[in-house]
Amino acid sequence: MSGDAPVIVVRGEGDDANAVAESVAAAGGVVANRSDDGTVDPDAAVVDADAVFAVGEAALFEFATADPAAPILPIACTVGHQSISHADVADAVRALRTGAMRTVEHPVLTVTVDGTLAGTALADVTLMTDEPARISEYAVSTPTERVDSFRADGVVVATPLGSHGYARGVGGPILAPETGVVAVPISPYTTRSDSWVHRLPVTLSVERDEASVTLILDDEEARDVPAYAPVELSVGDDRLFLQLLERYDDSS
Repeated sequence: MSGDAPVIVVRGEGDDANAVAESVAAAGGVVANRSDDGTVDPDAAVVDADAVFAVGEAALFEFATADPAAPILPIACTVGHQSISHADVADAVRALRTGAMRTVEHPVLTVTVDGTLAGTALADVTLMTDEPARISEYAVSTPTERVDSFRADGVVVATPLGSHGYARGVGGPILAPETGVVAVPISPYTTRSDSWVHRLPVTLSVERDEASVTLILDDEEARDVPAYAPVELSVGDDRLFLQLLERYDDSS
């Protein structure tokens, strides 16, 4: 869009979402799911919006299962180049008005355990040993090769969106949009550890039955994972995200 007042859906709850709605309105945007009392209605069904502003990671991760009708802009999240601060909301509204934004696609991961659907994830998928000070052996594979195996507290696989968060915190690289996923060991037993960038599908597995291991999708525990059961990550869908063009130029 260009020139008109952008219509924006604000997703999130509480004071943070209401503060973003105030900033959108002050910058000349229209908050499509604003109630009569001026607060955000997180359950309102809205169509024909120009953008969805997801305030906080809980609101952002909801889009792993909910298909938004407009591209997403994360606000106050630790994942993604796209996330902006509360102070930048007015700039984002003006960028929507002038066309100074672009859209990029990020995958939603479909995750199965031994052929059974376990759920979906937008940012990352983690296998983590449950007991403190107990490590397990994990393997990473693709359809054409067994990439590696290693002893560690766990392993995280992140999308380009999620590579800015926990995966980066444990030593993984930041991925550009549409480049694949990165697999990173968590607290590996060896002093030298690698990370791997691959196209999907990617399969993880627990190679030793020494301690219980939990599958975590984004920030939610999904289920236990038994030894030798293949945990396959594939592209289930894509979501459109917004990027401020000047931010994109700064990161290149």
